[in-house]
Amino acid sequence: MQKLKVSQILIAMPSSSGKTIQSILKVTEPLKIKTRTLPSVSELLNDTVELKQFREIRIDDLLRRDPVKTDMSNVRSMLQGQRVLVTGAGGSIGSEMCRLVAQCRPSELCLLGHGENSIHAIHRELSQAYPELALPTIIADIRDDSRIRQMLEAHRPRYIYHAAAHKHVPLMEDNIVDALTNNVLGTITLLRNARATGVENVTLISTDKAVHPYSVMGVTKRMAELALQLCARENGTHYAAVRFGNVLGSRGSVVPLFTAQIAAGGPITITDPEMRRYFMTIPEAVQLVLQASTLRGNGQIFVLDMGEPVRVLDLALDLVELSGLKPYKDIDIVFTGLRPGEKLSEALFREGEVFTRSKHEKIFVVADPAMNGKGNGHAPLPVDAVTPGAGIRTLDEFEQFVRENILSIDHKNTSAILEGIKKLVPEFVSLEDARPNGHDEEHVERG
Repeated sequence: MQKLKVSQILIAMPSSSGKTIQSILKVTEPLKIKTRTLPSVSELLNDTVELKQFREIRIDDLLRRDPVKTDMSNVRSMLQGQRVLVTGAGGSIGSEMCRLVAQCRPSELCLLGHGENSIHAIHRELSQAYPELALPTIIADIRDDSRIRQMLEAHRPRYIYHAAAHKHVPLMEDNIVDALTNNVLGTITLLRNARATGVENVTLISTDKAVHPYSVMGVTKRMAELALQLCARENGTHYAAVRFGNVLGSRGSVVPLFTAQIAAGGPITITDPEMRRYFMTIPEAVQLVLQASTLRGNGQIFVLDMGEPVRVLDLALDLVELSGLKPYKDIDIVFTGLRPGEKLSEALFREGEVFTRSKHEKIFVVADPAMNGKGNGHAPLPVDAVTPGAGIRTLDEFEQFVRENILSIDHKNTSAILEGIKKLVPEFVSLEDARPNGHDEEHVERG
């Protein structure tokens, strides 16, 4: 390096696994020379970069597993010439969903979102890339029943991908009512109107935080799963949920946070040195969500195979080293303790759920015998352990319970609202339960 006066190292292996990239970095890192990777062939063919440009090594290059690659031909066959609606179309997941759906050449792709700026951005991007594609923009609140009904009647989508949700865990601990109305009632409103207008296929984006939830965000997503299952078994429609963990590079993810903290000279803040999460890149997750929708679920929950959970600390260390810096020397790392609603690790399956591999090798299918199928011959969803036989059998009953037994409570009475939620999701451990004395010990242990 010194003899040739090399100032930069280029890795011409853009599709290599994270392990391969890591092995190269172990050699180049001590040399303190900037390392970049060449763009992939697909990036060049799609004109997303110029040949003279080289990208910085990204944190998703360092996933401790091979990236998921999947044949999208069945998705293209399903969506080509069809009318598709994406809710939350301006978000990290929703916008990538729109990009991949647009590649399938639907007859119409409806972009629904509450934020006009993000919807404008994805509409402009897709309009330039696919000038012949009809791209109606719908600025609407998913909770607005009449607006959602009018929109569905006007566009009559055959496929809906429901990505709209409040997802920020600590923020939702302080905004319980809005989390309930948006994540739960918003989903119910969409399902009810989709059913009324004959939508054949609805795919709900769920989360691993819905499994034995500790957070308000997690429990509201579990309630959304339950609403979808009730609707599907009641009507025999191809409605299903897809559950997965954290996505690298999304808004609010650790990667942009760590990058900003490194740029500011540190420190990097991490809640706990043993915090672990399942990670996927956004393209990986969205491709598999689309694959799951081809499986034509009937109330099932599909779970993406995300490999092994990764320590958040390891991601931070990798990112510091990729910046040509030394952890704890150039950039300090500070542990701040778990935030409200967080736990050390997440699970992908609930206790008692029966899961098997689906037809797709990277997708599990979860079956709850009491929640699958059509008709009223199933056990009701229990809502009150004190009253034998009490239960919910339909989506309408579910909505009625949420409105009358949870949202009718004085919004200042947080404890009563949380107790109402537990009647629907008994395994929910609220912040008040987890830290009764204001300490983290029980919360961490349960995590």
